[in-house]
Amino acid sequence: MFGFGKKRAIMLTMLTVIALQADTTKIWDFEKMKPGAVPAGWRVSATHPKEPMAVWKVVEVADAPSGKKVLALTRPNDTWFNGGIFNLCYTREIGFKDGEISVKFKANSGRTDQGGGIMWRVQDDDNYYVARFNPLEDNFRFYIVKNGHRHELASADVRLSKGWHTMRIVQHGDRFEGYLDGKKLLSHTDSQLPKRGGAGLWTKADAATSFDDFRVVTDDGKTQK
Repeated sequence: MFGFGKKRAIMLTMLTVIALQADTTKIWDFEKMKPGAVPAGWRVSATHPKEPMAVWKVVEVADAPSGKKVLALTRPNDTWFNGGIFNLCYTREIGFKDGEISVKFKANSGRTDQGGGIMWRVQDDDNYYVARFNPLEDNFRFYIVKNGHRHELASADVRLSKGWHTMRIVQHGDRFEGYLDGKKLLSHTDSQLPKRGGAGLWTKADAATSFDDFRVVTDDGKTQK
């Protein structure tokens, strides 16, 4: 039989293992953030940048999915005809490798492009994965942006009504899946970006889009600070 001290040590070890294996969740609903600002720890940038940079900020809207505030790209890059610009707003404070990311989004405007979506395993401005919905094309796609070049990985035709919708990606190893409003529409395997990276939001060209309830769940045992 184990003595009390040994039993206690075994129990503490088991609790430590369980804690390390537990999911870690981080949620941004933007409600405590100052309007006109970008969330602390987030970076506004672009792939193929061209001045002036697109404007991202927290704003109050009447139809926010939760509360009153959302994070929005309110002014796209003025050179709207330059479709090669990818507008980025992301955080490197998250070390995302495996788990899931979801966000509520609303496509507001855009002549060349609309909508947008989630970026993850972000290594830098030129290397990351993207899941995006475009209401002008009625499609939902996975892309990889590697060394600044975008390559399509998977695509599904889908039509959504105007207004707010929910996008979610699930990543395990080199396999990832894409969901819109709870329905799985995409799945793909790719191993080109295997390292942990940041996560955030993405639009293209002149797409002005609002986002809310950005939620990241990591299941790789990496504690988020």
